Amino acid sequence: MTSTTPIADAEGRRLEADGRREANWKRWGPYLSERQWGTVREDYSADGDVWAYFPHEQAARRAYRWGEDGLLGICDRECRLCFAFALHNGVDPILKERLFGLSGTEGNHGEDVKELYYYLDATPTSAYLHALYKYPQRGYPYDELVEGNRRRGKTDRELEILDTGCFAEGRYFDVSVEYAKVAENDILCRLRATNRGPERAPLVVLPTLWFRNNWSWGRDGEGYGPRPDLAIDGDVLVADHVTLGRFHLAFGAGPEGERPELLLTDNETNSARLFGAESPPHCKDAFHDLVVEGSAAGLRREGSGTKGAARYDLSIPAGGEVVLWMRLSDVRHPDPFAEAEAVFARRRAEADAFYAARLPQHLAPEATRVMRQAYAGLLWSKQFYHYAVKEWLEGDPSQPAPPPSRFEGRNVEFRHLYNRDVVSMPDKWEYPWYAAWDLAFHMIPMARIDPAFAKEQLILLLREWYMHPNGQIPAYEFGFDDVNPPVHAWAVWRVYKMTALRGERDVEFLARAFHKLLLNFTWWVNRTDEDDDNLFAGGFLGLDNIGVFDRSKAVPGLLDQADGTAWMAFFCGTMLSIALELAGHDPAYEDVASKFLEHYVAIADAMNCLGGRGLWSEEDGFYYDQLHLVTREGHSRLPMRLRSMVGLIPIVACEVLEESIIERMPGFKKRMLWFLKHRGDLARHATYLAEDQSHRHLLLAIPSKERLLRVLRYLLDEREFLSPHGIRALSRHHAAEPFVLELPGERHEVRYAPAESDSYMFGGNSNWRGPVWFPVNYLIVEALERYHHFYGDALTVEYPTGSGEQHTLHEVSRDLARRLTQLFLPDAEGRRPCHGDDVIYGSDPAFRDLVLFYEYFDGDTGRGCGASHQTGWTALVAQCFEKAVAKRPREPFDG
Repeated sequence: MTSTTPIADAEGRRLEADGRREANWKRWGPYLSERQWGTVREDYSADGDVWAYFPHEQAARRAYRWGEDGLLGICDRECRLCFAFALHNGVDPILKERLFGLSGTEGNHGEDVKELYYYLDATPTSAYLHALYKYPQRGYPYDELVEGNRRRGKTDRELEILDTGCFAEGRYFDVSVEYAKVAENDILCRLRATNRGPERAPLVVLPTLWFRNNWSWGRDGEGYGPRPDLAIDGDVLVADHVTLGRFHLAFGAGPEGERPELLLTDNETNSARLFGAESPPHCKDAFHDLVVEGSAAGLRREGSGTKGAARYDLSIPAGGEVVLWMRLSDVRHPDPFAEAEAVFARRRAEADAFYAARLPQHLAPEATRVMRQAYAGLLWSKQFYHYAVKEWLEGDPSQPAPPPSRFEGRNVEFRHLYNRDVVSMPDKWEYPWYAAWDLAFHMIPMARIDPAFAKEQLILLLREWYMHPNGQIPAYEFGFDDVNPPVHAWAVWRVYKMTALRGERDVEFLARAFHKLLLNFTWWVNRTDEDDDNLFAGGFLGLDNIGVFDRSKAVPGLLDQADGTAWMAFFCGTMLSIALELAGHDPAYEDVASKFLEHYVAIADAMNCLGGRGLWSEEDGFYYDQLHLVTREGHSRLPMRLRSMVGLIPIVACEVLEESIIERMPGFKKRMLWFLKHRGDLARHATYLAEDQSHRHLLLAIPSKERLLRVLRYLLDEREFLSPHGIRALSRHHAAEPFVLELPGERHEVRYAPAESDSYMFGGNSNWRGPVWFPVNYLIVEALERYHHFYGDALTVEYPTGSGEQHTLHEVSRDLARRLTQLFLPDAEGRRPCHGDDVIYGSDPAFRDLVLFYEYFDGDTGRGCGASHQTGWTALVAQCFEKAVAKRPREPFDG
């Protein structure tokens, strides 16, 4: 399959060929991280201080152990050979080879990337990729950003790079990078540098090719090998690798037809400069020394190396642009750029055709642009991720032995874990590591454009070299043993349903995942239900500092969690639906379906009325955590009357079952009827398989209809949870009336904070005490669709609360989805709420069409907060666009 493939769904055919292993279209992609420094994998310290052990200042001179990073780069799926760009504006103190940002200890709100870069387009096979980087012509304000944020407190806004004035008067370069695959191992690259400033300005561009260092650690076996070779052959760099083969990197001429100078060195640590120790003669910082310091001492003049580049010294007039061409191929082409323009035009047209066939029809152009950039960010955030915990703990044979404290620190219980895969990341700078529950949400929009990859990712985290033998799914590299909400089963079920609608009912995928999810469910039950009463204390659960306590640590008593318990019911209900689906193909699954039905009912009963208490407050009409305290006066139970997302999760844990399916399963139906007959006491306050004579649906839900409506009054109240841009994580009620808990010798207070965190709990950039964030918003939208699927148009609610206007739950779900999409759409003045008060995004044509997809959003204004490129779970906005325009919910519900 070559560039002559017909445009109509050519990308779809490439995906199919890759999936059948008839072609290897995904071998190369944007799998290169944007930050490898400051990660857990690179930390060999005694105290686990990842930021201090390998800071940004050392990245230019120190070889990485577990990965690589680069600027708008690509690599093969095993990160053997990497390609990216280095830039210099003539005044910066360092060569710009990677993105800069503040470490977790430097930023007043934690780690934070301080660069302007944007993912503009991508296709799933990376046949076409487009990204943009904005590079100042003034000196990059490294020190000003560090010192300025250091002086600011938790309640202050962050000092951003636009605040420093280094982009004033348009004195910067737009560096646009595009990739277009001619064939599976043949990739064209076009760099377009545009001078946005008022004067001619210099720019050095170094397209750089290098091998990841896997030869310096004294190890053999998979992922390691002999030192590869990179050599200069005329005007081409030739790379030879024992498993990758031979590749050629050709360079086009400069703007005046001049040929670039080719450079060569090695991807080795400069120990002499960093540590005053003996160093190899040629190290990875040689190009920095040449361009910035004028020293060519580190360059190789003969032989082969492991890092090479071409040097273009440009002088670009005001408003002018320069285009540079590169081609990385397993074939040496005599005229490598003869058809380059035609290939790019074709690949762009194919990308347009691919998305036109998959995006909702009749969307406004601006909505289509946002969706395309959301998908681009999702696809650009796939990253090669390498981390073998056993090797990391033990250290390498050719390196100093790790300190003994290493075996008492993080991740020691996950020695089995061996990761060497392309994985979907929340983003590749602030979170250049996978997070299990984030990834589950990523796969929902991913399934729309690359169903095979979505399924592979969900299965991957369940494989025995990821999942712990006890059934725990690894959370994230800062603590694989931490506890994330159990949403993996939900993601598996949704991806299955979404693809089944296209006639791709992949029962094998569903069964493979289900068997491993049974292990995970057992781990949850055995680990977190301490009193064996179906009330759970799950720990962190992804909500960071939303609660009164840091729930990953010991709390003063036993905490029954409304969200932890509801997540388990959610897990149960999803597993029941999966079991019923599988039972349609194999009756053996009927028994396990019965188990999940009964377990769900027991959990829901515990939440509502266990021992006359449960986690429901009849007085307030809301679900709360409950703290058990043992004092000299005896045992007491204290409801934590904090209206937060914790109390909304119970309404998410609902499933609609089709009676027609149950009728085909006599074993399950018989057990279900027996259970409901003999345990009728459990149906007092929850909705257990309630029937409606107008249809043949059955509802499984924690709240009764009455309790659902009471919770919805809070959810849909603009004085409480409902914001102009979605559902807040904490009720705005707590701005005027903070929740206060007084315990002997302790005082805890939780106050509504709409944007950045005012608490150091869980680090600076974590804040669920008010902002809107996509994962739970999306689950709420889904849940309202399911409730409507059961109750129909007969059930209406006041929306917003107090408005006097009645709407069906489907209409409410559509409007919530619409509010979420409004975060990214420009108003009449061109201002997008996600960009806050950055006027430039609304007024400057060079910024106006660029969208950032943040980690979470100000609960009052919609301003983006946290990680600025978290187009992982925030890519769910693409699904929200679909839901916002849906006239009626799909039946059966497909996610």
